[in-house]
Amino acid sequence: MKNIPYGKQSISKEDIKAVKDVLKSDFLTTGPKVKEFENALCEYTGVKYCVSVSNATAALHLSSLILLKEGDLVLTTVNSFLATSNSILYAKAKPIFVDIQSDGNIDLDLCEKELLKNDKIKAIYVVHFSGNPVNQEKLAFLKKSYNIKILEDCAHSIGAIENGIKAGSCQNSDISVFSFHPVKQLTTGEGGAILTNRKDIYEKALKLRNHGMSSKTEIAPWFYEMYELGFNYRLTDIACALGLSQIKRLDKFLEKRRKIAKKYDKFFDEYANIKPLYKYTENSSYHLYVILIDFEKYNISKKELFLKLRKKFIYLQYHYIPINKQPYYKKLGYGDEKIPMMEDYYEKALSLPIFPKLSKKEQKYVLDNLIETLEKA
Repeated sequence: MKNIPYGKQSISKEDIKAVKDVLKSDFLTTGPKVKEFENALCEYTGVKYCVSVSNATAALHLSSLILLKEGDLVLTTVNSFLATSNSILYAKAKPIFVDIQSDGNIDLDLCEKELLKNDKIKAIYVVHFSGNPVNQEKLAFLKKSYNIKILEDCAHSIGAIENGIKAGSCQNSDISVFSFHPVKQLTTGEGGAILTNRKDIYEKALKLRNHGMSSKTEIAPWFYEMYELGFNYRLTDIACALGLSQIKRLDKFLEKRRKIAKKYDKFFDEYANIKPLYKYTENSSYHLYVILIDFEKYNISKKELFLKLRKKFIYLQYHYIPINKQPYYKKLGYGDEKIPMMEDYYEKALSLPIFPKLSKKEQKYVLDNLIETLEKA
């Protein structure tokens, strides 16, 4: 049996041809494919503007520089990859970590309690964890009622939909961010995107992506000016060609992920001490499939289960260690927040393999060996 990772890209002959065609062209970076890919993302999500960047961390970085000022307080989830809250620190703002609800997403009711206590909070950064979108109605209410900025970290959730609202459309947020890492629903190798319906945000993101400068061809064909300190966060034509090819199959990728998730859900109906993080929903784009295991009912720890399954070529993953418990954040004074839901989640959660090319045979192998390892420990 070959290794079965928790996530993996799906590359077709068409993808390879698209990349080869760019390699034979005059443009390898910042050529026509960049704008084509950005337009395709706008069309898919319904958002007005899109700026592609080198990765999702770059997207979060630029977004934070646009939305935040030094010293701003920002509510964000404790259950995410480090990049979400790190980007707040990049802007010299301060994250305030909020506990999760039962589906792994940030608890927006707790966010409101924080907003009522502190009028210095300027923004909320939400993550649609695992591909399952947060409640858009509540998000809209918070934005309108408290006049705050909202960023949606959609790194997990391209293709997700909640209450008729597609992830990335920014109907109730200032900015959304996508990731195109190979384990995501579509890939450009590495890559990310900033999406917004605000022209001012779009124009500033374009400048920051390209060293903070703008061309001034009306002065001279070669002339440019730098207006602020920016970065080289451009995405290549090579990457965008792959993204353009992949986005044509995105809905098929999502269909396959949801089919696997539904199968997993049905399987775990038979086991009282194992349950999916949330019941199957068409809303989720299922970047991750997370299960909660009551390890107290089994004679094995989470670490032991991890290691034993790796010997059987099954590479489970964990999403995520609470951000506020990381050594760097503890040095900043974090770590004592009351996060009982996250702590319970951390004890029980594991991510199973889920990706479009995961075969039925591999799915069965994962499930059978998971149960066998738990019950025969």
